Amino acid sequence: MYKNPHSVLVVIFCYSTQRVLMLQRQDDPTFWQSVTGSLALNESPRETAIREVKEEVGIDIQSESLALFDCEERIAFEIFPHFRYKYAPNVTHCLEHWFLLGLAEERIPHLTEHVAFQWLPADQAAILTKSWNNRALIEKYLVKQPLDSGILQRITNEYNYLIKKEIENGRS
Repeated sequence: MYKNPHSVLVVIFCYSTQRVLMLQRQDDPTFWQSVTGSLALNESPRETAIREVKEEVGIDIQSESLALFDCEERIAFEIFPHFRYKYAPNVTHCLEHWFLLGLAEERIPHLTEHVAFQWLPADQAAILTKSWNNRALIEKYLVKQPLDSGILQRITNEYNYLIKKEIENGRS
């Protein structure tokens, strides 16, 4: 079965250290990236992001009540030629949905699809990845708008407050 050319990119960062989690691919050890994955049938981008984070690094966003921030950005990118065999013939581009996941502390991820990980300052993480779209998300949200500006923390606090209110009102 071919991969769906609609995917998610989830950059995981740590508030306290202001570093980004980077993962080394099994199928290309020179390729470092954030969490990625294709949408399953009838799955929303948010559901895909939650599933992929749990599958790839063992973080259960729902059970831990973590805030997954939807950047509300979708970008189209050309699939690297050496990864195209995973897609239907003549599929050359993918539409990617961007997310951020902030953690209070760095964690040792439970790797299932990658061979190694690193927590790096955002600017170094952006340089490490070969993926221009992964680099663009990191630079836009974590380098050009540094975490100490409080922007992401305020967004996360607001999101958590809204979720708490929904739960209190029985709308979860």
